[in-house]
Amino acid sequence: MFDALYISATGMQAQQLNVDTIANNLANVNTTGFKKSKVGFTDLMVQEAARLMPGSEEAGVLGPQRRLGAGVGIATMSKLFDMGDLKKTESAFDLAIQGEGFLEVTMPDGSSAYTRGGTFRVNRDGLLATSGGFPLKPNLAIPDNAKDLKIDGDGRVHVQVAGQATPIELGQLEMVRFTSPAGLKAQGDNLYRASTESGEAISAKASEDGMGTIAQGFLEGSNVKLTDEMVNLMVAQRVYEANVKVMQASDEMLGMINALRK
Repeated sequence: MFDALYISATGMQAQQLNVDTIANNLANVNTTGFKKSKVGFTDLMVQEAARLMPGSEEAGVLGPQRRLGAGVGIATMSKLFDMGDLKKTESAFDLAIQGEGFLEVTMPDGSSAYTRGGTFRVNRDGLLATSGGFPLKPNLAIPDNAKDLKIDGDGRVHVQVAGQATPIELGQLEMVRFTSPAGLKAQGDNLYRASTESGEAISAKASEDGMGTIAQGFLEGSNVKLTDEMVNLMVAQRVYEANVKVMQASDEMLGMINALRK
């Protein structure tokens, strides 16, 4: 009886986290470049329970063991990197990636983070950077008198400088991909860090080795599908309610047992 109480409690805890995750997905349905999260479940430790053989209660002979589960636990919480819809903005500093690649970003401590694109700008050091001011790799210095920024599909960056007839090529953006992008750790501001689950970053040029191409003047929308998340929310709510009913039924049965002793 007590097992049922504890098992239903694990189910409620698991579904609460599931509902929280779905709520975060729904809250970011219009967030540029947002990647939805998904919770994976696993059964908890299975224990062996011996039982008496029929008709042998007095002798105390034990029969074959039964395997009893101990509830449900969280196996994974992963990001799904399905591509969102591209939205045209016509802004030269808006970039989206059509493919599996990420742009590499240098953080203040010198470490690397990764982004799928977004709205970029020139930071106080004159470098092409994320909206948070973190420069892209390699460092691309934008001249003060530059205009008409152009970024090709292969990541080559050109600017038109006053007094020169032809555009100047500043360099080529570096891109990376991961064996298991679902293992990346989200840092906020559309930035991710590598982890043991994601594997090491694999470097290549844009349009090579499955990296994809860069689309200037576009932003990638959230990959959250409103209908799917609402269905997932309703299922999670019903599973939570079912676990509550199991807990209530177990409590009532314990109450009946206690009443019999009086």
